Amino acid sequence: MKPLALALMGPTAAGKTDLAIALREHINADIISVDSALIYRGMDIGTAKPSAEELRRAPHRLIDICDPAESYSAADFVRDAKSAIAEIVAAGGIPLLVGGTMLYFKALLEGLSPMPPSNPEIRAAIEAEAAKRGWPAMHDELADVDPISAARLHPNHSQRISRALEVFRMSGTPMSVWQSGGSGGVIDSYRWIQIAVAPQERTVLHQRIASRFDKMIELGFIEEVASLRQRGDLHEDMPSMRAVGYRQAWQYLSGEYDLAEMRERSIAATRQLAKRQLTWLRGWHGLSWVNTLNTQGNPLSADEIFRQTLNIVEQTAI
Repeated sequence: MKPLALALMGPTAAGKTDLAIALREHINADIISVDSALIYRGMDIGTAKPSAEELRRAPHRLIDICDPAESYSAADFVRDAKSAIAEIVAAGGIPLLVGGTMLYFKALLEGLSPMPPSNPEIRAAIEAEAAKRGWPAMHDELADVDPISAARLHPNHSQRISRALEVFRMSGTPMSVWQSGGSGGVIDSYRWIQIAVAPQERTVLHQRIASRFDKMIELGFIEEVASLRQRGDLHEDMPSMRAVGYRQAWQYLSGEYDLAEMRERSIAATRQLAKRQLTWLRGWHGLSWVNTLNTQGNPLSADEIFRQTLNIVEQTAI
């Protein structure tokens, strides 16, 4: 029988971290983070990184592995996650992959596609067009030729929009088509139990997002971003600083708008991220869903959510 592996997915602010820690303490599992923001050191508050106490109780692999000035690709994640999974299994444990970076999950499970290499001339032409028209207009163009990729990207996510347009202009084939034919994934190497946790009522998730962001402000999020700005080697277009909230806080500290507008922009960007995550999840095969609300639409307790999730694991693992 193939080794067992768990994937716990969901939109931001759905409660994945607390649930993962509870699962780890009940079963013989080791947590692997699947989050493109948690990889960065010094970005703790705005990423809702597990606290020092939580990490003591439940160590997470692939957290704090990069400096914010460094780049880290989906291919890097696949390499590191494969290694971590193999180590955990070899030690007799169960890998528990937890996060909301759906591109990382897809690349790991289904493999990476051999897409065309970057073409500097085409990339430069796209950048020049974006300078004149703006990235939202480039996102609209992408939606015309590759609606699947466009639906997954924020209209201001310049790096990924540029790459998707570049792939289409080079090959005439949408990036989403290239990505659908990946190889080297680990979906067939383990017995995967894939679980999505989320409130089925979007307004509840929106409330959680707003409350969590306000808590981040109280904990010193603005001061965290100010400290990153003071380093001098970071700028707002870096992948690390494009994490939701960080770009808006950076612009607030630059004087582009006041604190109230920064809050609204950050919450709106986080809602858009959650919407994209849910779009991925609705098209995901083999998922078991855990609704964090009861039949009256009220939030379930953490214990009730844990029991539902554990029941799925125990029934599927038989």
